[in-house]
Amino acid sequence: MGTYSASPYAGVSVLQRGSPLEEAIGAVILLHGRGGSAKDILTLGGELDLPGVGFLAPQVVGHTWYPNSFLAPIESNEPWLTSALEIVHALTRRCAAAGIDTKRVAILGFSQGACLACEFIASYPQRYAALVAFTGGLIGPIGSDLHHTGELLGTPVLLSSGDPDPHVPWERVQETANELTAMGAIVHTQRYPGRPHTILPEELQTGRRLLESVFTLPTDRQRRIASLLRYEREVQDAR
Repeated sequence: MGTYSASPYAGVSVLQRGSPLEEAIGAVILLHGRGGSAKDILTLGGELDLPGVGFLAPQVVGHTWYPNSFLAPIESNEPWLTSALEIVHALTRRCAAAGIDTKRVAILGFSQGACLACEFIASYPQRYAALVAFTGGLIGPIGSDLHHTGELLGTPVLLSSGDPDPHVPWERVQETANELTAMGAIVHTQRYPGRPHTILPEELQTGRRLLESVFTLPTDRQRRIASLLRYEREVQDAR
């Protein structure tokens, strides 16, 4: 477990599961919802069952990434929103320092965490392994301009939500899909009529299939990476 300090959140704790980053073929950053916890969403790491992948789950102070609805004026959620985005960015840098390119880093979130995940890849655009947003969308008031600059370069995106949802209008999910598509992402949306504010087993399976597709390596490459990791560990032990 590590900590990160990003005002106004100080000492944000980060839980880990799965492969150590230094040995992982990729990483998934898991973002909990309002009132949730890193421990709760980290259980998804076990359910996703992605061999060779490391999972990172930051625990924000107060169990909320920003105080108001994601549909509230953006300034009413500052400086917490900017701080939350910086926390996620710090974790992508941590992955890079461990040798995991951003192309091998996926962002997954539920509810408020899903909104943060959408806003993050739009605000820090580049090629990511994937975005999986269970009940979320880009942040900003209804009718506001959701345009972001930059390219997502074919990043695969899953936007999955119930309709109606008490917190995230389906219209915002569609608007988010349109904006991320315009930025170069490959977006798939799933609408579940009457679904409560939760993650259904079939949604999780769809997310798992997406992540499996981006993290699965050809057998020969898996062997080369495993061999290289063994060699590096042997060299370090010899020292």
